[in-house]
Amino acid sequence: MSTNEIQYHPKRILSSGFTLAVTIGGIIGLGILRTPGEVATVVSNPLMFVLIWLLGGLFILLSTTTAAELVSMTPRSGGAYVLMRHAYGPFPGFVIGWVDWLSFVADTALKAVVFTEFVTLLIPTMAQWQTPLAIMVSSTFAALQLRGITLGAKIQQIAAAALAIIVVGFTLALLFVDSAVVSNAASVPHAAHGLGDWSLVFASVIYTYDGWIYPSYFSGEIKGGGRAVARASIKGVVIVILLYVFLTAALTLKVPLTSLAGSELALATALKIVVSPLASTIVLVTAIIILLAHQNLAYMATPRILQALAVDGLAVRRAAKISKGGNPIFAVLVSWGFSVGLIIIGGFEFLLHLSVFFYVFLYVLLIAGVIVLRRREPDADRPYRAWGYPWSTYICVLGWLVLALFQAVAKINTAVYAAIMAAISWPIYRNLTRSRSK
Repeated sequence: MSTNEIQYHPKRILSSGFTLAVTIGGIIGLGILRTPGEVATVVSNPLMFVLIWLLGGLFILLSTTTAAELVSMTPRSGGAYVLMRHAYGPFPGFVIGWVDWLSFVADTALKAVVFTEFVTLLIPTMAQWQTPLAIMVSSTFAALQLRGITLGAKIQQIAAAALAIIVVGFTLALLFVDSAVVSNAASVPHAAHGLGDWSLVFASVIYTYDGWIYPSYFSGEIKGGGRAVARASIKGVVIVILLYVFLTAALTLKVPLTSLAGSELALATALKIVVSPLASTIVLVTAIIILLAHQNLAYMATPRILQALAVDGLAVRRAAKISKGGNPIFAVLVSWGFSVGLIIIGGFEFLLHLSVFFYVFLYVLLIAGVIVLRRREPDADRPYRAWGYPWSTYICVLGWLVLALFQAVAKINTAVYAAIMAAISWPIYRNLTRSRSK
C-alpha cells in the first residue's frame, strides 16, 4: 500500500451520542470509589468537601471548553498525538504519541489484573487463575474489535449509561435511608495538614475527573465533525460533574467524613455504614463493571494512536491499514500483544508513573496549543471557539502548570526518566524520518 492509498480514517459512522458515552465512560472510573476517602483525610467540613468537587469539576469544564477548540480544528483520530502534532509539529507529537500508546497498553494490562483481583475477592477459588483470567479478559475485548467499530461503540454506550445509572443509584441509596443509622459510625481524629496535603487533595479530585480528552481519539470518525465532538465532550463533562457533586453531597449528608478518611473504597465504606454490610459487595461488582467498560474503551482508543503514528511514517506501516469494519486490525493485535506481555511479566507500574508525569505536562501544552494556533493560524477554520478566550485559556494553563510542577517535585525520579526518554527519542525520530524520505 502506497502512502497515497493510506486513509486516515474510513467514513464518519459514529454518532455524537457515542462521544457523550466516551466522555462519561472515560471519566467515571475507580477514582470516584476511592478518592473521596483521600479527600476526607484533609477536609472534614461537609460544605468544603462538596465545594472542592464542584471547583475541580468547573476547572475541568473550563479546560474542556478551551481544548475543544484545538480538538475541533484537528479532524483526525489519534488523541494526544494528532493534537500535539497539529499545535507543535512532528517531533513533540512523536514523543507524546509513543508515550500515550505505551501508557494505554500499560493501563489496559493493569486494569485486567485489577479486575482479576476484585473477582477473587468475590470468588476466592479463582485466586490461582488470576493471570490466565486477566489474559482472557484482555483477549476478549481485543477480539471484539475484530468485528468492527460499531460493536465496540454500542458496548461503550451501554456501559456509559450503566455507569451513570449506578452512580445515581448510589446517590439515591444514600439519600433515602434513615440517617439515624449512622449515629454509631466510627470517628477518626484529624491532624493538621499543610500545603502539600491540600495540593494532593486537588490533584486527586482532578485525577478523578480525568478522561475528558477521550473523544479526540475518534475525532475523524464522528458524524458532524469537530463541532459535534466539542459540544458532546462538554455535555459529557457537565453530566459527570452533576453526578459527582450530587454523590459527594449525599455522602456528606449521611456519613461523617471522619468515617471515610483514609478508606481505600470510600463509597463501599459509606454504603456499608448507611445501608447494609452487603453494600460493599455491590460496590465491588460496580468496580468490576467499570474495569470491563474501560477495557472496551482502551481497545478502541489504543490502536488509533498507533494507526495515526503509522500513517505519518512513525510506526510500522501495516498499522496504518483500516479494515472494512472501521478498525486498524494490525494495530489492535500489536496493542493486544504488548498488553498480554505486560500481564505476564509485569512492568506496567513504571510505564504508568511515567505516563502520568507526561500527561500532566501534556495538558499544559494542550491548552497552550490553543494560543499557539490563534497566533500561527489566525484565519484557520475553527468549528468551535474556546469560551472566554484568552483569559480562560491563561487560567487553565496556569492551573495545569501548577499541578505539573507539583508532580515534578513530588516525583523527581520519574521526571529524570521522562527527560532521558525525550532525549533518546530524538535520534529515533530522526532515523524514522530519514528512512521515510528515502
